[in-house]
Amino acid sequence: MSGLQTLVAFLAALTLLIFVHELGHYLVARWCGVKVLRFSIGFGKPLARWHVGPDRTEWTLAMIPLGGYVRMLDERESQDSPIPAGELSRAFSRKPLSQRAAIVAAGPLANFLLAILLYAVLGWVGVDEPAPIVDKPAVETPAARAGLARGDRILSVDGDEVRSWNELRLALLDPLIERRAAQLTVQREGGAGSGTLALDLSGMSERDAERDFLGLMGLRLAAGKVVVGSLVEGGAALSAGLAPGDELVSVNGAPVGRAIDLIDAVKANPGRQIQIVVRRGADEIALPVVPQAVAGEGADAGRTIGRIGAALQDRVKMETLRYGPLEALWQGTRQTWDMSVFTLRMLGRMLTGELSIRNLSGPVTIADLAGQSARVGWFAYLSFLALISISLGVLNLLPVPVLDGGHLVYYGLEAVKGRPLSERFMVVTQKAGLAIIMLMMAVALFNDISRLIGS
Repeated sequence: MSGLQTLVAFLAALTLLIFVHELGHYLVARWCGVKVLRFSIGFGKPLARWHVGPDRTEWTLAMIPLGGYVRMLDERESQDSPIPAGELSRAFSRKPLSQRAAIVAAGPLANFLLAILLYAVLGWVGVDEPAPIVDKPAVETPAARAGLARGDRILSVDGDEVRSWNELRLALLDPLIERRAAQLTVQREGGAGSGTLALDLSGMSERDAERDFLGLMGLRLAAGKVVVGSLVEGGAALSAGLAPGDELVSVNGAPVGRAIDLIDAVKANPGRQIQIVVRRGADEIALPVVPQAVAGEGADAGRTIGRIGAALQDRVKMETLRYGPLEALWQGTRQTWDMSVFTLRMLGRMLTGELSIRNLSGPVTIADLAGQSARVGWFAYLSFLALISISLGVLNLLPVPVLDGGHLVYYGLEAVKGRPLSERFMVVTQKAGLAIIMLMMAVALFNDISRLIGS
């Protein structure tokens, strides 16, 4: 079922993003008086088609959903069948340079507008995310050397406010890749003052960005509540009186900060009584539990361990990020701008070799992420859509012939020269641009397959 959900989530995302992109071209073309002949989602053989409007524009849903296009009346594409004199004024090629540029730029801009609206909706409705509160860092990690301690809340990175764990992750990517110190504004646990700490990342490598870089820095989410989930019938936990929803307080007098604290204590005491204190409502209850002795498996193979038959859940502190309508729109605009700039910088670093091209993802990885986000919930799925929409907008604005950005470069050169570029120049550069795009797709697909094999 998850495979089907992944496929549906991927196709839905792809269809929406392509539709919005092409709709941008279509609407501005119509606004500029250009006749649109076809609006296609996908390439290849049409699966469905219908005609709309006085121009009888053909709307098509095609077999290969990896793209789309808007075909406009154009003299360059009508050499075999000349355009009637009465419609020449509606040809794309006859429009002023400014209008042609606006039509081309409208596709990527539509993707950015979609991202702004999605982020604005999420900010207005409110999103629950883990708070940027850190656990005790492991020794000899950058976080430990910086002086971070359990319970510290990170308020900002390099002066930019941080309100969630995800924002912290994004804020630390730049200093990580640049291998420099990040200035953290930190509030101590219990509100006992705040200060600035320097998180020195000069000893880390750009390859760390491909892994759990927060963990490598020594940054982990602070422990929150550990709650009892389901219980095994006949297990020691159920027999001792533990109930689903109980919050674990301590085991043998030691506080329980994470599920692993209890798990380790249970494993170490097969057949021996341990004292578990739980919070149930307003009351704290001490429960003696005797873990059942069982043969260990996996990493515990070859020894006897304890087991009580309880599923445990770590519940970290969550923050609800919510804004008013206008503030949500501003936050959506800012987030879209920040992610666009960040995407461009990452692409630039890939070109200069500062960042591995293994970070380039293709349709397989995108499909997998679509499925994962859909399973998490519609909040995660909308965030995923916004991020991919930004990536699509940025990619199309790259100055590569055959992409929208390449056409904008053509128009810039035309403005400088004062006349259209030669047909030969256009053909040669577009073939080169197509080769670049095919190479990028091949690298992305190779990365996808490598991730699948390595997973």
